[in-house]
Amino acid sequence: MEELPLIEVETARAWWDLARGGALDLLMPGWRLWQVLIVLALGGAAWLLARAAEPRIRAFVKGRGWSKLRLRLLAILVRRLWLIFFVALAWATWLVMRELTWPSRSYMVGLAAEIATAWLIISLAARLIVNKALRRWVTLGAAAWVTVYYLGVESQTRDVLDAVALELGEFRISLLDLILAATIIAVLFFAAAFVSRSVGDRVRRNEDISPSMQVLTVKLLQIVLYAGAFFFGLRAVGVDLTGLAVLSGAIGVGLGFGLQKVVSNLISGLIILMDKSIKPGDVISLGETFGWINSLGARYVSITTRDGKEFLIPNEDLITNQVVNWSHSNDFVRLDIHFGCAYADDPHLVRKTAIEAAIGVSRVLQDRPPVCHIVGFGDSSVDYILRFWIRDPTGGLTNIRGNVFLALWDAFQREGISIPFPQREVKVLEGSRLATVEDRPARAAE
Repeated sequence: MEELPLIEVETARAWWDLARGGALDLLMPGWRLWQVLIVLALGGAAWLLARAAEPRIRAFVKGRGWSKLRLRLLAILVRRLWLIFFVALAWATWLVMRELTWPSRSYMVGLAAEIATAWLIISLAARLIVNKALRRWVTLGAAAWVTVYYLGVESQTRDVLDAVALELGEFRISLLDLILAATIIAVLFFAAAFVSRSVGDRVRRNEDISPSMQVLTVKLLQIVLYAGAFFFGLRAVGVDLTGLAVLSGAIGVGLGFGLQKVVSNLISGLIILMDKSIKPGDVISLGETFGWINSLGARYVSITTRDGKEFLIPNEDLITNQVVNWSHSNDFVRLDIHFGCAYADDPHLVRKTAIEAAIGVSRVLQDRPPVCHIVGFGDSSVDYILRFWIRDPTGGLTNIRGNVFLALWDAFQREGISIPFPQREVKVLEGSRLATVEDRPARAAE
């Protein structure tokens, strides 16, 4: 087994000796031990006060009709009641002890008050971070740093963290480098999320940019900001990105084979956004699915149907399959209705009646008037086609067809126009015998 470098062993040993010596000093009888006991007592008292005050505060607020913002701020403070009470008790105790005794006999109480105050400020400031996981890590990291800073062991902690390292040839990365990189990347990610959210809101409010370009702009901005934050954070702590580029290339090749569908959906999503073939709000048909596009995602498109179902269609399917976009270049949609009337009815009257009935239906456009044509002579009827236009396919297609059919029925009833049904004539040939119901028992007896 390879031995650790001498400097790392010495650094770790020095840190251990320092920590052990400090702990022994604190446990020695005297004012240091008394101050430790006082701090512990203050912590217990703060915990009891918080347990007693929390239900009373909730009962006081209940039913007062406060705004959501005030209630949210109060909830944040209630969760930190123990720390608030401890800070107040620690500072009050430190002020009293400083007046009654020597400053050295209240130093540790004041130090505990300073550290607790810093923890409280960090905990409140971290609420600005929306992501819960990132907020938790930032809070823990900042609390650990201020604790080390106030205890005056920054250099020793830095040496120990730097001593724990992984070395591969000329490549060396220590625990200190990882912590610094994680801290810088977390801060940069927070800044990137803030900038992305702010710019994204402005882009979405800009009516001059099409919906598809809005989505594309926001997603490209997020990719650039987050990727830049990640690589800049690594570069800030001295990580050589040359080796990382080679490693990422090898990993990318391996992932390319295993994640072909995912990559294909991502590329297809970018193509859809760039060529503007579909956009949020369009009404499309894909196979048996008919609905309007709710949102465009990096991997899939959300389509909401008339019955409230939401389908998540992979982007690749929209590229490789035939898609009917009812509102691609404009919102005008032509619908056809087939019907038949009896040969005895005047076809001129039938066409006129059908057109007037369709015009009277709401949603049917009058600036593009309906037309009706004869398309054939059937076995039982003269076949017609009625064509009309609408410009709101999001309102549904089946319902408007049903309304036009109902208008045709009412109009044909008024005009005496009949809708025939297939009829058959039965002819009895000469010499054949037609059996009746009365003949059946006799024939069965034979």
